[in-house]
Amino acid sequence: MESGSKVWNCPFDYAEALEFDPTLKRLLTEEPVARIKLPYGEGEAWLVTRYDDVRTVTTDRRFSRHAVIGHDFPRMTPEPIVQDEAINVMDPPASSRLRSLVSKAFAPRQVERMRARTQRVVDELLDEMERHGSPADLMESLASPLPLTTICEVLDIPEADRAQLRAHARTMMDVGLDNKDNAVRAKAEMRAYFATLTAQRRQNPGDDLISALATARDGDELLDERELTVMAMVLLITGQDTTTYEIGNLAYTLLTRPAELERVRSNPETLPQAMEEMLRFIPFRKGVGIPRVALEDVELSGVQIRAGDIVHVSYLTANRDAAKFERPDELDLERQGPSHMTFGWGGHHCLGAPLAVTELEVALSALLERFPELRLAKPADEVPWNKTSIWRYPVELPVSW
Repeated sequence: MESGSKVWNCPFDYAEALEFDPTLKRLLTEEPVARIKLPYGEGEAWLVTRYDDVRTVTTDRRFSRHAVIGHDFPRMTPEPIVQDEAINVMDPPASSRLRSLVSKAFAPRQVERMRARTQRVVDELLDEMERHGSPADLMESLASPLPLTTICEVLDIPEADRAQLRAHARTMMDVGLDNKDNAVRAKAEMRAYFATLTAQRRQNPGDDLISALATARDGDELLDERELTVMAMVLLITGQDTTTYEIGNLAYTLLTRPAELERVRSNPETLPQAMEEMLRFIPFRKGVGIPRVALEDVELSGVQIRAGDIVHVSYLTANRDAAKFERPDELDLERQGPSHMTFGWGGHHCLGAPLAVTELEVALSALLERFPELRLAKPADEVPWNKTSIWRYPVELPVSW
C-alpha cells in the first residue's frame, strides 16, 4: 500500500435507526479510495466507495475473492462468517459452475412456486396477527417467522431443528469480541448438522432445494460433499435473517413517511418500483462484507492499489453516489436510474435475490392491503434498534390499526 496516506479507523459501529453512517459518507465524498483499519483481522485494507469503482472491483478478474482464504483479513466480526469452500469466496470459473447449478433452483418457474408458498405463509401469519389484535409487534408477527419458514420449506428442514439453526446463524453475525468462542462453536455445529442432512439427501433425494443441488450435474461432476454442505449453510443463513430485517426496515420506512405510504397504498401496482428505491436508500448493513485481494497493481480513481493488497467495497456508499443518483440522500419512489447494489454486484450478486424480492413484495403488499389503517404504535424515536449485529434493523416494530 502507498505509504504516507491517511489511515481511517473504521469501527463501522454506527447504528442510529436507518440514518446513514457519517464516516461512510465522508469517505465517499472526501477519499473515495481510502486506507482503513477494521476492528478485527490483521493489517489494513483499501475501501472503495464510488459506484463505478465498486463495479470494477466486483467484476474485474484482477481482484480475487478466493485469494482471501488463509488470510486473517481485516473484517467486522471476530470470526469470519464465510467458509473456505463457500461460493462467496470463489472466483470464476469455479464459482460459475456452482452459480449455474444453484441458479436453476431460482429459475422463474421455481420462484413462482415459492411465491405461492410465501403468499400462503403470509396469509396465515396475518390471520394470526389479526386474531392477536392491535397493537402487535410486526417483527414477531410477520418479519421473523416468514423468511425462516419459507427457506426451511424450500430446503425441507424439519420443524424441530429450525429454532436452533436460527440461533446459530444469529450467533455467527454478532460483532462482539466476547462472542468469538460462541461463533466458532455455532459455525461448527451448523456445519456438522448440514453435513449429515446433505449426505441423507444425496442418498434419498426429495423435491427440495438441497436434493436438487445434491443431484445436479455439470457434465460428470456433482458438487462435492463439502461444497454441498457449505452451500446449504449459506442458503439458510442468507435466506432468512437478512430478509427478516429488511421486512422490518421497509415497513418502518413507509410507516414513518406518510406521503410515501399513501402513494403505495393508493397505487399498489407501484410497489415493485417503490421497493427498488427503498432497497437503494436503506443502509441495510454496517460497513463492509467479504473483501478481495488485488492480483496485480491496479489504479482506481487515481489511487494505486498494489498486488496483494486487501480491497473492501461498500455497496452502501455506491447506492448513495451522487455521480449516479440525483439527490442520492432523498427517498424518491418515482426514481428511474441505475440498479442499486443492495444485493451485491457481478459474480457475487446474491443468488437468492429473486426469492428475497418475492418475499418482500408479497409481505408488504398483503400487509398494506389487509391493514389499511396500519401505523406505528409508538413514536418513531422510541422504536428499539439492533446495536450488536452487522445488520441494521428494528428489534421490535410495534404497530396498531
